[in-house]
Amino acid sequence: MDKILVMCLAALVALSCAEETKHSSPKVQVYSFQPGQYGKDNTLICHVSKFHPPDITIQLMKNGQELPNAEQTDLAFENDWHFHLTKHVAFKPMDGDKYSCKVTHGKTVKDFAWESNM
Repeated sequence: MDKILVMCLAALVALSCAEETKHSSPKVQVYSFQPGQYGKDNTLICHVSKFHPPDITIQLMKNGQELPNAEQTDLAFENDWHFHLTKHVAFKPMDGDKYSCKVTHGKTVKDFAWESNM
């Protein structure tokens, strides 16, 4: 009986380790709450989904500098253990400024530009 218990525990540990090694790159969407207009108050939003493992950092950027006072939702997951997260910040787009969402997932860092409609 003890042997069976040890074998079951070993199988659970092996399964857990196999799940942890599964890596899914995030899907990133960068958009504004209202259509982009220069000089008008708006909200910059970065929604990151379909990623695993959950070690991720999201930064909302203006001209390469992190925007202060951004708020982030709690980390959530789907039934398949893929995670999703949203971060947003108030901003007023101006002509010539570049806005983006910088996502660090594990050792991978990618910058996703906000495309205004202007």
